[in-house]
Amino acid sequence: MASSVQAQPVSSPASQPRPGAAGAAAAPPSAASTYRINAGDELEVYVWGEERLQRKVKVLPDGTIAFPLVGQIVVQGFLPADVERLITTGLSAQYVGAVPQVTVSVVVPSGMQFSVMGRVKSPGTFSPGRYINVLEALSMAGGPAEFANLDNVLIIRKSGNQLRTLNARLASLFKVGTDSRDVAGGNILQIETGDTVIVR
Repeated sequence: MASSVQAQPVSSPASQPRPGAAGAAAAPPSAASTYRINAGDELEVYVWGEERLQRKVKVLPDGTIAFPLVGQIVVQGFLPADVERLITTGLSAQYVGAVPQVTVSVVVPSGMQFSVMGRVKSPGTFSPGRYINVLEALSMAGGPAEFANLDNVLIIRKSGNQLRTLNARLASLFKVGTDSRDVAGGNILQIETGDTVIVR
């Protein structure tokens, strides 16, 4: 078994197409391109034409997975596309020619966690085990409390060592007669792991 492999950051992984996108049907395309792997997530690794190398693996608490012929790979905090490249590099010594296409999908994002606080009925930290949006996050927190300002729901998101803020406008979705224009204008953002949703 090869020695441990450390992931290296990529400059713009979201701009690079992933092979075998059909295998990532378990997650919405928008989430699959930006979701960073967490401890506790379940991954599916598919090496084309190599049945012995096709498997589902769970990310260990230390943020690694073990893969045949490659060894321990640090995957926490990286995109599935990053892990595809790591496995391809780790397998390169086993092939005379090109390594078969490798695809990595997050099939169960169990390690995803976010918090909801402020004017909601049941604030707290949640692990949904699936991809959700801000409206679903409020639902998991029991829904908005009385006098909540749903036109300025704040999402605090970690981006490397920085924090950035996003705003969702949801008030129109709670009125009678909501239509598709309200949904389109509601800025229903996708929740990412580590997000803090604040309802004021």
